[in-house]
Amino acid sequence: MTDRSEYLSRPLESIEVRPRSISDLLEAMGRTGFQGRSLGASLDVLVRMLRDPDTTIFFGYAGSLSTTGQWKIVRWLIENRYIDVLVSTGANISEDLFEALGYSYYQGSHVADDTELLEQQIDRYYDVYADELQYRRMESFIGEFLGTLQAGRSYSSAEFLHEFGGYQQERGIDSLAAAAHRAGVPIFSPAMADSAYGVAAFLRQRQHGQLPSVDQFKDFIELGAIGDRAGSTSVVYVGGGVPKDTIQLVTVMVDLARGGDKTYPHKYAVQITTDSPQWGGLSGCTFEEAVSWGKIDPRGDHAVCYCDATIALPILAHALLEKGPFERKAPDFTWLFEVSSAGIS
Repeated sequence: MTDRSEYLSRPLESIEVRPRSISDLLEAMGRTGFQGRSLGASLDVLVRMLRDPDTTIFFGYAGSLSTTGQWKIVRWLIENRYIDVLVSTGANISEDLFEALGYSYYQGSHVADDTELLEQQIDRYYDVYADELQYRRMESFIGEFLGTLQAGRSYSSAEFLHEFGGYQQERGIDSLAAAAHRAGVPIFSPAMADSAYGVAAFLRQRQHGQLPSVDQFKDFIELGAIGDRAGSTSVVYVGGGVPKDTIQLVTVMVDLARGGDKTYPHKYAVQITTDSPQWGGLSGCTFEEAVSWGKIDPRGDHAVCYCDATIALPILAHALLEKGPFERKAPDFTWLFEVSSAGIS
């Protein structure tokens, strides 16, 4: 039995109101309870992750957060190489482009008359509006890019988005893909077609015929190779879904590629989510459950904060800005972007 004194060994510290930095406030919150404590713990794990010289950081970017003013935070993380590999929904890496092209999202209302919005050709994302006609122009821009690629060729999503980032960079469009192209950060989007990319591909094929294809098996071959070459891997999940599951499976691939007798779990892990585990979905799956799969190191550092990402992500990013810069020797993925037709060895 645990000694009673051990249970009562860490006094909680009530927060005093005084002028202080965001990072100092988060550290104080970490000495309280509930999700304030969890947000403070998330910062602590992120700092240790960024100070580890031998870990490759995967960032899972789920949902449709780029519509809510979050994508420039992710771009800043990429530019500073606080992200080594981005795994995103198709929505997040197209709806950032919408704004990077010069269009705007607008604050709206979640109790709007949606029939009237439809008549006005205004799209609603909870309490955010977008002009449907501008959205179509963004899809047309993706279609124009598709026309520059080799018809019939198979690309991984990382290859596709690296090329698209360069295409945007040449045109002065500073999106997530353009920033990742400059920084040498691969972006994988294993469900990319479930977004404006899929609509753009459908329309392009109808108008012009054969298209290139995006091969999800190639994604996993490349992700497995990244994991296999890494000293260790770490994860940050904003939401869950397909991005989270894809990154979690990197550990399984590495394990099996090395014989399957030893696990190679993620060393550090942070998740911001509003989902809970009892429904059985991956978004709410705890890191403790992931230990049973060999995906999360039980001896590693991890923190989960049950909080809206639009609250937690800006706070954590600004705290990192205050605590940084973190001088990391980020992995070089030149080999990934120069993959020959012979594939990855």
